[in-house]
Amino acid sequence: MDEVQILPMREDDYDAVRALWMTIRGFGIRALDDSREDVARFIRRNPTTSVVAVANGRIIGSILCGSDGRQGALYHVCVAREYRRRRIGTRMVGYCMARLREMGINKVSLIAFANNDVGNAFWRQIGWKKSDVNYYEFVLNEKNITRFIGEDNEDQ
Repeated sequence: MDEVQILPMREDDYDAVRALWMTIRGFGIRALDDSREDVARFIRRNPTTSVVAVANGRIIGSILCGSDGRQGALYHVCVAREYRRRRIGTRMVGYCMARLREMGINKVSLIAFANNDVGNAFWRQIGWKKSDVNYYEFVLNEKNITRFIGEDNEDQ
């Protein structure tokens, strides 16, 4: 079995992380928020909380994790298909939660698409509870569309 390291995400990990995202069927990529520039800005704002999992020099998992000072949030949690069910996702989530605890953050949230059966099963398995709040959004920039990988774009 490959040794997997859990490491802080750096700005120069972007290309490998995006390449991983593009392999995850149903993964939602936003046109602006997930650009190199915006991910770099996110990492600069949250320099210790995002994470990558590395095996044999290759990024095989990642989480964008940040805080507004009151609550933490996890975004784009993923593990390459061939590395799933090895507790890599659990280790990455643990890494992020430890960094958030060090910052004095007491609550963490995430969004999982309702049709993401694999992701929703993972969150339930590691003890997360589905919230009873309604999620609202207001789009400030219409150019920031979400594209789902592997759905209606078979060239991916």
